[in-house]
Amino acid sequence: MHASSSATCTVCHSQESEIFVEVPNVPVLCNILWPTREEAVAVSRVDIPLAFCPDCGHIFNPEFDLSLMDYSQAYENSLHFSPRFQRYAESLARDLVKRHDLHGKDIIEIGSGKGDFLEMLCELGDNRGIGFDPSYVPGETERAKTSQIEFIQDFYSETYTDRSADFIVCRHTLEHIEDPVSFMDMVRRTIGDRETTVFFEVPNGLYTLRETAIWDIIYEHCSLFTKYSLAHLFEQAGFEVTDIHTTFGDQYLCIEARPRREPAGAAANHWDDPNEMAEDVARFALRYQQKTAEQRQMLADMYAAGQKAVIWGSGSKGITFLNMLETANGIEYAVDINPRKQGMHITGSGQRIIPPTFLAEYKPNAVIVMNPLYLDEIRQSVQEMGVEPIFLTV
Repeated sequence: MHASSSATCTVCHSQESEIFVEVPNVPVLCNILWPTREEAVAVSRVDIPLAFCPDCGHIFNPEFDLSLMDYSQAYENSLHFSPRFQRYAESLARDLVKRHDLHGKDIIEIGSGKGDFLEMLCELGDNRGIGFDPSYVPGETERAKTSQIEFIQDFYSETYTDRSADFIVCRHTLEHIEDPVSFMDMVRRTIGDRETTVFFEVPNGLYTLRETAIWDIIYEHCSLFTKYSLAHLFEQAGFEVTDIHTTFGDQYLCIEARPRREPAGAAANHWDDPNEMAEDVARFALRYQQKTAEQRQMLADMYAAGQKAVIWGSGSKGITFLNMLETANGIEYAVDINPRKQGMHITGSGQRIIPPTFLAEYKPNAVIVMNPLYLDEIRQSVQEMGVEPIFLTV
């Protein structure tokens, strides 16, 4: 633990925040692909302290260093190759188009990645889109109606105030931003007097706490938002929060808001009491230690019995699992259906990323599934190859 366990909250600026857990020695950037094992294991590592703010319910890394981040075209975190995730994304897009009457509208996506979700929104409602993301790679999406979409390889900022929008969407980007207050203030200023609705989706910090989802803790995520801190952030930036809800098995947290014309009123009852989290925070460090010890023992037992194991999923969960448990000598491969990852290596621990078809030859005794929501599709895929391992969720 660091000499000082106190910190200033990055959402409400309270001085009452306290560091409650520290994750040691993890790679700085999870989602960078490496062509060789040597490059993968040579990456920089950091410790991740997490602090909790009792005033607004925010969880954050008080020692986050933005200069270590590099969201270049080598950054790969697309989940759209999974049928399960694709169904979720399409369902979400249809819901937003229907509820917000997104037909013939102008849509901006902040942090649009490779462009999959923005293209869905534009295709479903015949909308026009602008996507902002420095990691965007032209030509990597499969949808056809790109004439109505412009992608800008840059961070969204007030430079682009002239790009008006009826709807702004931002998914899995806010948690990467060092100063979320300044960022949301900037978003509110770019909207100005326009009637623009915003939709943001982030990882659910309460899920991480309550499910001991420790594999979700990565350095890039300098914020773990809860419904309390997310509502507080938007309200103080000049938005009226119209809805907060969880999706994707409670793993994601969504907020919808519109520009506020009147002074801020009292927050809605279901997101105004961060004290509800106090017990979860107090227990988390011990549960984190117990879970890592249990998983290390599980892997040690497998190795001792001469069993071969692979993990399925080389995203942030898999990368954190492989690095946190120091598995380089016990697990040889990570499976991923994303062809852009196959043949590359896991940052930090160095495992080669293989396509699912490799399992027919390798015949592992166990497949460790990094996200239980994908278990059914993974089991079916493996069994269709004639391979019958045990399936474990962690």
